[in-house]
Amino acid sequence: MAALSVALLLLGVFFYSVYRTLWYGIGEWGLNKTIGWAWDITNFVWWVGIGHAGTLISAVLLLFRQKWRTSINRAAEAMTIFAVICAAMFPVLHMGRPWLAYWVFPLQNTFGSLWVNFNSPLLWDVFAISTYFTVSLVFWYTGLVPDFATIRDRAKGPIAKVAYSLLSMGWKGSAKHWSRYETVSLILAGVSTPLVLSVHTIVSMDFATSVVPGWHTTIFPPYFVAGAIFSGFAMVLTLMLITRVVFKLEDYITIEHIALMNKIMMVTGSIVGVAYITEFFIAWYSQVEYESYAFINRATGPYWWAYAAMMTCNVITPQLVWFRKVRYSIPLTFILSIIVNIGMWFERFVIIVTSLHRDYLPSSWAMFSPTIIDVGIYVGTIGLFFTLFLLFAKFFPVINMAEVKSVLKYTVDNGPTYTGRDPHHAPQPVTTHGVPASAPVNYDKHD
Repeated sequence: MAALSVALLLLGVFFYSVYRTLWYGIGEWGLNKTIGWAWDITNFVWWVGIGHAGTLISAVLLLFRQKWRTSINRAAEAMTIFAVICAAMFPVLHMGRPWLAYWVFPLQNTFGSLWVNFNSPLLWDVFAISTYFTVSLVFWYTGLVPDFATIRDRAKGPIAKVAYSLLSMGWKGSAKHWSRYETVSLILAGVSTPLVLSVHTIVSMDFATSVVPGWHTTIFPPYFVAGAIFSGFAMVLTLMLITRVVFKLEDYITIEHIALMNKIMMVTGSIVGVAYITEFFIAWYSQVEYESYAFINRATGPYWWAYAAMMTCNVITPQLVWFRKVRYSIPLTFILSIIVNIGMWFERFVIIVTSLHRDYLPSSWAMFSPTIIDVGIYVGTIGLFFTLFLLFAKFFPVINMAEVKSVLKYTVDNGPTYTGRDPHHAPQPVTTHGVPASAPVNYDKHD
C-alpha cells in the first residue's frame, strides 16, 4: 500500500504535467529551435528499451528451451507491456494535438493530400511499436489463462469467481487444451523473436537515417538492440528482487536466476561498451571533421558530465559482475540494476542532445535544460509504470504457476533432484529439502 501510494502520487504529477502540456502547448517543455528533440524522445527510447527483456525472456529463451525462464517470464512480460504504454505517451504528447494522433496511421481520409510518408522511419516506428505491443499482450494473456483457471477454482468471493471465470475463457486443463496452449506459445515465440531485433532497430533508424553528425552511423541498430536488452534485464532485476522478498518467492526466484540474469546484463553491457569505442574509432577513421567534432564534443564539451555518467554506469560498473561475490549478492545486484538504468537514460540523452546542440552553424548553437513540466512527465511515467505493475502483482499471479509446476521434480523426501546419466557423479544442487527445483543447477559451488 505504501508503494502504491507513492506510485499514485507520481501518477498525479504525471496528470498535472500532461494537463499543463495540453493546455499551454509544447512551449511548456524545454525544447528550442536547435534542439527540437530532447527530453521526451530520450524517455521514449529509454522506456521502449526497458520493455525488451520481457520478449527476450519469453520468446527467445523459450525457443532455446531455457527452463529457468519460467519463474521470471510472467513479470517480465507484464513489464514489457507497461513500459511500451509509458513509451507511447511521449510521441503522442509531442504531437501537440494528441486528439489527432490517429493521423499517423495510413487511413483513408477526405483531407486532400493527407497521407503518411512510408519512407519515414517515424512511421515504421508506429508499426513496430503497435505490433510489438499487440504480440506482447497476446503472449502475456495466453500464458495467464491456465493460472486464471487455477484461481477461478479457488476463488471465494462472487465477483472474483465471475471475473476469473471470464478471464480463464473456459479452460479445463484437458490434454487438448494443453496441446493448443503449447502450440500457440511456440507460434507466438516464433513471431516475437524477430520483434526483439526489429523494434529497437527501427527506433535506432529514427536517428541513423538522418544526416546529423553523431546520428548518421550504421552501428546504431545492433548497438541499440544490445542496449535495450541491457536496460531491460536491469529493470527485471530491480522489480524481481523486490517482488521475491514481498511475496516470499525466494524458493522460485532463486539466487541462481539472479546470477544468470547478471551474466546476461554483463554480456550486453560489454557489447554496448564495444559500440561506444567503435563509434569513436569510426569518427576518427572517417576523417570527416564534423563527425569527429560531434564525438569530441560529447566527451569534452558542455555535456561532458552526461557522457562521463554514461560511461561509468554502462561500461565500468557492469564489469563488477565478473566477480562471483557481486553476481550472487542481492544488495549489490539491486544497486547495480538501478545504476545501469540511470546509465542507459544518460546514453539516450547524450546521443540525442549532444548531437543536436552544436550543428553546422555556430550561430544556432544552443543548450538544453528541462523544465519542471519535462521532469514531471518523466517522473509521472515512472509512477504510471509502478501503479500498473503493483496492480498486476495484486490481482494476477506474478509467477507462471503452470510452467513452474512443469519443471518441478521431487524425490521421496520431497526434495528436488536433477536427473543425469550417472547420479553418483553428477553434481548435486546446493539446496534444502522441500525446495522446488525450478532453479538451474548451481555448478559454481563444485569448481
